[in-house]
Amino acid sequence: MPFTLPALPYPADALAPTIDAETMSLHHDKHHQAYIDKINAAVAEDPALAGKSIEALLASASSLPDPVRGNAGGHWNHSFFWEAMKPGGGAPSGALRQAIDAEFGSLDDFKTRFNEAGVGRFGSGWVWLIVGASGGLEIVSTPNQDNPLMDDAPDPGTPILGNDLWEHAYYLTYRNRRPDYLKAWWDIVDWDRAAERYAEAVR
Repeated sequence: MPFTLPALPYPADALAPTIDAETMSLHHDKHHQAYIDKINAAVAEDPALAGKSIEALLASASSLPDPVRGNAGGHWNHSFFWEAMKPGGGAPSGALRQAIDAEFGSLDDFKTRFNEAGVGRFGSGWVWLIVGASGGLEIVSTPNQDNPLMDDAPDPGTPILGNDLWEHAYYLTYRNRRPDYLKAWWDIVDWDRAAERYAEAVR
């Protein structure tokens, strides 16, 4: 099969209490696996898709059938999401911190605006920090399993951070309190990985 489930970079309970072990296991082992199973089935049925990377599929998302687009996005988004977090979190520094302060005024102001974009997303989707087309940092939100790498993204760019707004990402702990989940999520953000992504994007 062309796509496989990546292993979590930490134990399932490592992000507790922000994300509990049961949520993490269901999210990774069941939800992410389902996206992979479906995209593999779609690729097997369409020879034109065979051998394409997930990034290549996203780059032609506008021409893909909705199920292929959604499951390709779901696989990429979740693979990115697992690596956006780590036990103990941290704080941004260096060039990324300077860029955040320059664009948003302060780290706290950035978090507030990021959280507001997440709360404002109607239904399911994602909220992202990206390097946009102008080369600066932007906060954007996408519906469903869309992301800023798709060729028809309204706000295209390179993702630096991304948070999952689907209820299965937080419901067992936070129920319908998405704002509480967004606020707590900063405790487990892997800012070192975000800094690496930022350096790659602006290189």
